[in-house]
Amino acid sequence: MENDNNKAEFENWLDKNEIEEVEVIVCDFAGIARGKMLPKDKFVKGLSGKDLRMPDSIFSVTIDCDFALNEFLTDLEEDLYLRPEFESLRLTPWRKKPTASVICNLVDDKNEFSKSSPRQILKNILKLYEDKGWQPIVAAEFEFYLIANQGDSLSAPKPAAGKSGKPTDDKGVFSMDALDEFGDMFSDVRRYSEIMSVPIDTIEREAGAGQFEVNMRHGDPLDVADQAFYFKRLLKRAAVDHGACATFVSKPFPADFGNSMHIHQSVIGIEDGKNIFADDNGEDTDLFHSYIAGLQKYIPNLMPIFAPYSNSYLRFGSALSSPANLHWGIENRSVGLRVPAGNDRAARRIENRIAGSDVNPYLVFAATLLAGYIGIEQKLSPSEAVTGSAYDIKTLLLPDNIYEALNNFDNSKMIREYMGDEFVTTYKDVKKMECLANASKLTEWEIRFMLANI
Repeated sequence: MENDNNKAEFENWLDKNEIEEVEVIVCDFAGIARGKMLPKDKFVKGLSGKDLRMPDSIFSVTIDCDFALNEFLTDLEEDLYLRPEFESLRLTPWRKKPTASVICNLVDDKNEFSKSSPRQILKNILKLYEDKGWQPIVAAEFEFYLIANQGDSLSAPKPAAGKSGKPTDDKGVFSMDALDEFGDMFSDVRRYSEIMSVPIDTIEREAGAGQFEVNMRHGDPLDVADQAFYFKRLLKRAAVDHGACATFVSKPFPADFGNSMHIHQSVIGIEDGKNIFADDNGEDTDLFHSYIAGLQKYIPNLMPIFAPYSNSYLRFGSALSSPANLHWGIENRSVGLRVPAGNDRAARRIENRIAGSDVNPYLVFAATLLAGYIGIEQKLSPSEAVTGSAYDIKTLLLPDNIYEALNNFDNSKMIREYMGDEFVTTYKDVKKMECLANASKLTEWEIRFMLANI
């Protein structure tokens, strides 16, 4: 197997860092780390054999740990072989024993990658750009809430309390005092990030009660996706260690601001390093406009990736800094596709404001890059840029709910062509099973107003 080629690299790194245990991790559709922990020696031995295994059903797991089996992933649950990716190898700073984490791909007996692996889906989309001599560049901004760790997951969430003991229920946008309330936790976040090679730029207080934002540095989409995956995990760990819970749910408080993951994206030439979205004078290129048009046309077919849960759709169109449609504009935060102002060619980029923070980073980067790529391939033309508020514009609308989004996704021949039938069908089945599980429960509103009155 291919791991024989870099077995020495793994051994040297593990020995240098005096590692005793290794977490072998697979990122599922929800972006959750699933896998196993094993002694270092057993991990190294498994690199050249077939001892590192996981059933193919790992990609059929729903958020509530059910299994959405289909013609591709059956109840046979056949084993696939874990292929650790050396570039994802990291120290795990919160473990007592010296521990490493490594993200794995899955391959079968023929050494072919799983067609449902989120990380491999992103690699496949990046290959489309590589074949054209291009390199996409992305950056991510994550919003999240710190909520009280109540232990009872059925209780309504409440903002976490900081050092003063006061819940962060005020609207302290950009407040330094609010950051100080959780200063020790954010110090651990910085420390963990540095140890895990997850470069983050700014941490700031956002507009929601107990809401914060972290900006990550731009780079290769696969690298940034690995960093985003690890960041979510380390943040949750740091929050728990300080008596709180970090949540990336799109709308944990229905009447407050939602959690978004804004994705800044551009494309450069591999040979010359020049941004293909602008010319030497800083003017927009046809490729730039076609990329935007691709986002406008194909994001509606990819919405289950940008908004993967029923809750995700509560965020849209609320006028709380959330988009209602796929219009674009320069320095306009009311549109779904914002273009930051400036005529510096190197900095020309598009900010996709559609995704919530509840997304899988590999899949959401793959989705936004795929939509733009198809737009370029088809030489599409975008709508006119919006200069005023876009909230009341009733064109280029987003799907109203997860059911409409899944129908678009399932029936898109173009998305199936590029992402594959196995992935599209399996992802759709997982999301439908989650929807059915969610719909089978009485809501708080039904309990409060219907049980006694109807």
